[in-house]
Amino acid sequence: MAGTFRPSRRDWLRLSAVGAVGVSQSGWLQALAADAKDHPKRHKSVILLWMNGGPATIDIWDLKPGHENGGPFKEIETAAPGVKISEHLPKIAKRMKDVAIIRSMGTKEGDHARARFVSLTGYAPQGAIQFPAIGSLVAHELGDPKADLPGFVSIGGRINGATALGGGFLGPRYSPLVIGGNAGRRPTDGASDLKVPDLERPAGVTTATQAKRLELLAGLEQNFEPGKGAPVADTLRAATDQAVRLMRPEAAAAFQLDDEKDAVRDSYGRTAFGQGCLLARRLVERGVAFIEVTLDGWDTHNDNFERVKGLSGTLDTAFAALLADLRDRGMLDDTLVVCQGEFGRTPRINGQSGRDHWPASWSAVLAGGGIKGGQAVGKTTKDGISVDGDPTRTPDLIATVVKAVGIDPMKQNMSNVSRPIRIADPAAKPIKELL
Repeated sequence: MAGTFRPSRRDWLRLSAVGAVGVSQSGWLQALAADAKDHPKRHKSVILLWMNGGPATIDIWDLKPGHENGGPFKEIETAAPGVKISEHLPKIAKRMKDVAIIRSMGTKEGDHARARFVSLTGYAPQGAIQFPAIGSLVAHELGDPKADLPGFVSIGGRINGATALGGGFLGPRYSPLVIGGNAGRRPTDGASDLKVPDLERPAGVTTATQAKRLELLAGLEQNFEPGKGAPVADTLRAATDQAVRLMRPEAAAAFQLDDEKDAVRDSYGRTAFGQGCLLARRLVERGVAFIEVTLDGWDTHNDNFERVKGLSGTLDTAFAALLADLRDRGMLDDTLVVCQGEFGRTPRINGQSGRDHWPASWSAVLAGGGIKGGQAVGKTTKDGISVDGDPTRTPDLIATVVKAVGIDPMKQNMSNVSRPIRIADPAAKPIKELL
């Protein structure tokens, strides 16, 4: 033979799409993973697994066996020597070499709304400043403005009528597309809650008719805009533009989970959270910069241990499957997965076998994205009540996240009050052990 045919990454994708390569027989997926690993034009993405309500991390990532604050759960060994986690996370334990636990989170906000705002923006509310969510900041820096899919997607982020934080002073173009709600609470297939409504044209509306309608709308907006103020016009234009692009078949296909094999869908768990994590992987493949997937129900003031056990099972299945899937596809080094809530819960157990709000000492988790996994950074005291040493603040975590995906945390954006605001607080210190 004159030479050996070596398919390009695009060739691999084309062959797989038409079924020309058998996965189990040829090992093409492993070859694609190796090719993707060396590909120079890979994009960076962040997946935030948001544990809404404030998880009891003392029962998940930082157990206190033998202490009265420890509760009934046992620790188990993990793939990372010396790092132990809850017995209810056996699948994650096997993937701990890709995972780093930050056990030194110490913050100040114990109110759900304020703590959520600070966790997702890195700043406390300040007057008229409209701080953008970290998802909007990442989308602004890493997203492709010409892409059909938005740079920021929030899955299951519609909780009790409230939705994900938006683009703030970056503008509505960087607000998230929010789909689904009540994440993780359904025992059956949760994918039905993860549809983007109205992606198809109404019956009888042709492509040509739609184009004429959009042309008419553009003219009406042009006449409407003068004197109405930029925010109003920008919001309308951004919403229209996003809707039209999402209706394109290539974009709409990202949300078709039925395209996945049953075995893959089963591996994530047939809850809305599990299927949301699978959807997050599909969106990362298509270049979406930031995806937030919400697992609600962690506000365990009563019956903490039974509830945490059930939620841990949902988290364990989906999180481990996501890491395995990203690893197998050669995407994990360029996809940072963050798992956290707005705060932790009290080390002391209350009279209802529950734990209350506790921002003083808790844990967050990072995986993939080139961070140094297989370790626990920082520690809490034996009773879990305080951080042993210097606490890690929310701005430190945000600075670490953005730096891991190649964004300068000290970069400034002009705010809505004509004041430059850095992506992370100027006092933020990225966690050097992870980078």
